[in-house]
Parts: sequence; C-alpha cells; structure tokens
Amino acid sequence: MPDPVAVNSMFARIARRYDVANRLLSGGVDTCWRRRLVAAVRRQSPHDILDLATGSGDVAFALSRSLPRTAKITGMDFCQPMLDEAIVKQRTGGRSLNVVFLQGDGMALPLADATFDAVTVSFGLRNMADRLQALREMHRVLRPGGRLYVLEFSQPQSWFRPLYYFYTKRILPVFAGLVTGDRAAYDYLNASIERYPDYEAMSAEIRQAGFASVSVNRMTFGIVALHAAVKAS
Repeated sequence: MPDPVAVNSMFARIARRYDVANRLLSGGVDTCWRRRLVAAVRRQSPHDILDLATGSGDVAFALSRSLPRTAKITGMDFCQPMLDEAIVKQRTGGRSLNVVFLQGDGMALPLADATFDAVTVSFGLRNMADRLQALREMHRVLRPGGRLYVLEFSQPQSWFRPLYYFYTKRILPVFAGLVTGDRAAYDYLNASIERYPDYEAMSAEIRQAGFASVSVNRMTFGIVALHAAVKAS
C-alpha cells in the first residue's frame, strides 16, 4: 500500500501543475470521466456531499455547478498544498460559495457519523494507505441510504492492455516530467495504476466495507471505472 508521507510530499510538489498535467496526459478525457461522475450524483439530488481526495477541487466545483444552490459540498484532502490550489480557484475564479475545503485523512475522517447523503472520491482511493479502512470511513459518515461514488483507474480490457501500459510506462512519465518537473511522481502514478484491483475485485472491496447494491460503469476501454454503492438503511 502507498506510504502516506511520500504520497503527501509528492502531491505537494506537483500541486501547481497538477491540473495542467491531467488535461495534457489524458488528452482532456479526464473531464469526461468527471462529468459522468457528476451526472450520476445529480440523479440522486443529495443535499450534503463529501468530495474526498478533492485535490484542486475540480469535482467539488463541478458538483456545485450541477446541483441546486442549497446543496452543501465539503471538499477534503490530506495534502494542504492541493487544497491551497482549490482555495485560490474559489477566491479568484468566482467559484461557488457552497463549497468548503477542509484538510483531513481519508482513513480517519474528522467528521461525525451519518453526516452526508453522498461521498465522492475521484482518482484518490488508490493513494490511500489502507483502502478498506478508507471505505469503512466513507461508510461511517454516510447517512443510511446514502451513496458512495468511486471514480478510479482500473485494469483495461485485455486487447487494449499492451498499448495502454506502453503509454503509462514509457511515454507518460517522460512527458509528465517535462510538464511538472517531477518525473518520479508519475513513475509512482504508473505503478499505483498497475497495482490497483480490476473492477470486480474493487466491487468486492466495497461490499466488504459494508456497502450494498454495488454497480460499475467501465469507461475508455476499461482504464477507468465508476463504482456506485449504497449504505443500507
């Protein structure tokens, strides 16, 4: 499992170039993946939402734009420099005021039980030192009937796998190093993706954490999966 100190340091180093790198390295497809997540949340019309591993706030702001103004969104991350980027966006870009950013550890959330109607986590679960503990914490802070949405890299379809891993191992780290000045961070990214469970194993982990009605939507030849689950009433 990832070393939380090393992961925190890595994201702190690349915080200012994180958004630019995401757009370039994914060819802009990452925005489509996040739109699918936001659309899934919007269909349930939650009032209180936690966006865990919020990073620079992309999903939190997208949720704010998509949901009624009465919705309350908490963006939480354990890396303060990433949160600083989100706060700068909010202050300088006229971003919604119904988003609050807080620092917190996904494995020990500083939040009360049964606080949220929905929890989202986008490309952050694989960075948690203990995924099952993090999922149990998400379960704890959800109200009965609340929903979990996990958007994360997954294992691609078999025919696409050689091409995909050639890109992530040989091209992505070099290009990312040029964009961010930190190739090592994206060597880690590649390794974390390769080690991450496939969509079936991830569904099993979510059930193990106490969730029910787990569904999955695979995207872009399986390289990304959106899992949705419910905390039983």
